[in-house]
Amino acid sequence: MKKIITSIAIALTVFSACTSDLDVSPKVQLTLEELLANDPNAVEGLVSRLYASYALTGPEGPGSSDIESPDAGEGAFLRAIINLQDFTADAMKNRWGDDGLDQLTTTSNWDRNNKFFKLFYDRAYFTIPQCNNFLQALQIADFPNEENIVAETRFLRALAYYNIIDVFGKGVLATEENFGQSAPLEEASRTELFNYVEAELLAIEPVITTSSSYGRANRYVVDMLLAKLYLNAEVYTGTARWDDAATYINKVINEGGYALDTNFVKVFSADNDSSTEIIFPLIAETISSQSYGNTTYIVNGSLSADTMPLAQFGATGGWTGHRATKAWYGLFGDLATSPDVRASLFWTTGHNFEMTDYKDWEDGYPSTKFRNTNSDGSGTPTEFSGTDFPFYRLADAYLMYAELSLRGANGTNASDALKYVNDVRTRSGAPTITSGDLTLDFILDERARELNLEGHRRSDLIRFKKFTGNSYIWPWKGNTVNGTSIPEHYKLFPIPATALQANPNLTQNTGY
Repeated sequence: MKKIITSIAIALTVFSACTSDLDVSPKVQLTLEELLANDPNAVEGLVSRLYASYALTGPEGPGSSDIESPDAGEGAFLRAIINLQDFTADAMKNRWGDDGLDQLTTTSNWDRNNKFFKLFYDRAYFTIPQCNNFLQALQIADFPNEENIVAETRFLRALAYYNIIDVFGKGVLATEENFGQSAPLEEASRTELFNYVEAELLAIEPVITTSSSYGRANRYVVDMLLAKLYLNAEVYTGTARWDDAATYINKVINEGGYALDTNFVKVFSADNDSSTEIIFPLIAETISSQSYGNTTYIVNGSLSADTMPLAQFGATGGWTGHRATKAWYGLFGDLATSPDVRASLFWTTGHNFEMTDYKDWEDGYPSTKFRNTNSDGSGTPTEFSGTDFPFYRLADAYLMYAELSLRGANGTNASDALKYVNDVRTRSGAPTITSGDLTLDFILDERARELNLEGHRRSDLIRFKKFTGNSYIWPWKGNTVNGTSIPEHYKLFPIPATALQANPNLTQNTGY
C-alpha cells in the first residue's frame, strides 16, 4: 500500500512555508524531544513531509502551496521538471500559450522574469532549508533508526541541489552549518555545488540502508544520483567523470535487485507501485496525495475530452495541452506497422504528423505513455492521477551503462552494453541491434524512445552537445516551425529576478 504523508499534522508544527529562497531562519516550534514524547512516530511523519515536497505542492490538498504561486499546481516539483526538461527540448510541446510556458516550449525569449524559473528555484530553496531545519533538530534527540533518517534527509537535500546545478548552474550553499545566518549567503559556483553534492552523497552512501519502504531512498537511489552527477560532470565542471559514473551505475544494476518490468505499459500505469523496475518513485494517490502538478499534469494535460476517450486512460478531465512532435514519434518509423509497443503510445486519430502550429491541438500526437488505469486497462476514472512517477528506473540505468561503455569508462564492456540495450528493446518488442549499430547517436535516440516525458531530455541533449547551436534542429526550436539555432547560454536558465533581489551576492548567468 502506497503512503506519502503519515503524520502531516505533526509535520506542520515543525515545518512552516519558506517562500523566500534565502529565508533560512529556524522554523522549529516544538523540540523533537517534545514531539517524540507525544508521538514516537513523529520522526517518520516529518520525513514523509520532506518527501512530500517532491510529490505535492502543499500539505492541505491540491490548492495549497509551500511556495508563493498564483496557481498552486504550477509550483510542483514534477510539473517544473516536465516544463524545464521536456517542453524546452525536442519531443514535447504545450499549446496553451501561457506567458512563461510558451517561451519554454519554443526555446525562445528566456529572461529572469519567467515565472517557471522562479517556481523551480523557489521549490528547491524551500526544500533545502526544511532539510537543514530537520537536520538541526535531529541533533537534539535520540530516536530509532537515527543514522538512516539523517542519511535520507541529506539525500533529499542533495537532490534539490543537484537540480540547481543542472538548470541554474549556481546558487547559494545553505546547510545546517549556516542555518539561521542573517547575512545573505555568498554565491556558490557550479563546481562548488557539485563538490558539495558529491561529498554529501559519498558520505551517506555507505550508511544508508540497502532496502527501504516504497517511495523512500535507499543506497541504490543514492548510487543512481551519484551516477547521474558523474555522468554529467563534464557539463557541470568541465572534467569528465565517466569511470566514477560507471562505478555507481554498476552498483545499481548488479546489487540493487531491480529487474526490467516485462510490461512496459505497467511502468506508467496506476499499478506501477508493484513494478520491479522502479528504483525511486514520486508517489501519487487519487485521494490522499492529490496534486495538479504530479502525474495528473502529464495524464490530463495530454488528453482532450473533445477528441479522446478519457475513461480509457482513467481520467475525468482532459486539459488539451501537451503533444509530442515528430522528433519523438518519428524515431519509430511507421507507427502503424512498428512492432515496438512504445510506438503505439501516441494518439494519432484526428492529429497531424507535422506540427505546423504548436498551438493547434491537432498538430502533433498526444502521448498516452502515462495513464491513470491499471496496466490491464481496469480502474475507475478519477479527477487526480494515482500513477506514481518513475523518477529513477532500471531501463535508464541500462542505457546509462551503454553510453558509458561507448565513452570508454572503466568497469564497462561492449558485450554487456549491447545486452542491456537489447534487453530494453526486446521488452518493448523492438528488434535487437548488433554491435555495429551501437553508437552514441543511437543511444541518444534510444533514450528518447524509452525515456521521453520522464524529465531527462534537455540534460541529455546538452550532454550530447545537441541542445544549443544548429547541430540538431527540432520543430519549434528557436520559435520557428522547422527549428533554428539557439544561443549557447541557453544551456542554463537565468537566475530569477526575485532571487537576485533577495540576495545581492547572486549574479546573473551570462547572456541574460
